[in-house]
Amino acid sequence: MNVTDALAAWIRQLEDTDLSDRDMLRALAYARDLEQGLSTIRTFPQGVTIFGSARLSQDNIHCLKAQELGAKLAKHGHAVVTGGGPGIMEAANKGAYEAGGRSIGLNIELSHEQHPNPYLTETLTFRYFFARKVMLAFASKAYVFMPGGFGTMDEFTEILILMQEGKMPKMPMYLIGKEFWQPLDAYYAAVLEPMKLIGENDRSIYTITDNVDEVVDAADRIGHVDIDDNLYDRFSEYMA
Repeated sequence: MNVTDALAAWIRQLEDTDLSDRDMLRALAYARDLEQGLSTIRTFPQGVTIFGSARLSQDNIHCLKAQELGAKLAKHGHAVVTGGGPGIMEAANKGAYEAGGRSIGLNIELSHEQHPNPYLTETLTFRYFFARKVMLAFASKAYVFMPGGFGTMDEFTEILILMQEGKMPKMPMYLIGKEFWQPLDAYYAAVLEPMKLIGENDRSIYTITDNVDEVVDAADRIGHVDIDDNLYDRFSEYMA
């Protein structure tokens, strides 16, 4: 089925449902968020997405580490992708921006905290969290999680479960900050594994480290993916 036929079939399906006008508009708004996201993501090669708290100050040790990572990735020609806000996101974008690299921010409309930081070469604002998370994943060939709160934990577990269940390709996934992440990993090992709530190899999906050079090396090993060759397109099961 080609794109035109698929779109026509979807419109017919919407028309045949018992959805209210409000829910029809909601479905179209979801689609619009995804469409504008894909339109932007497809304008640059896959890079490295860096997740982390919006609440930390720029002189915080974790922000300084994020800035270092952003700069090193940019110097190696890798685009840096973040949620576009303050804190760790701003630090990573700043590192990439000041190193002359591609610094992308995928922002979200919120009542607090979230405003685009000043170190972005491209920016896009989403209405819905789920659409933004899809694009933060789709934009990258490797993922970095730095210390953060509920939002960062949500993003971490979202990508973790998608890789665990084969819903996305297993790409490099780094948790930067041993002191922060090891207690969570210890909980998984001490509680979830013995109860058979996760598999014995599931914790190998991610790597905990303090060394940002490991991330740069992983991105270098993958190489610079052609702009028209997103890694997801190589796996038909991830295209739906």
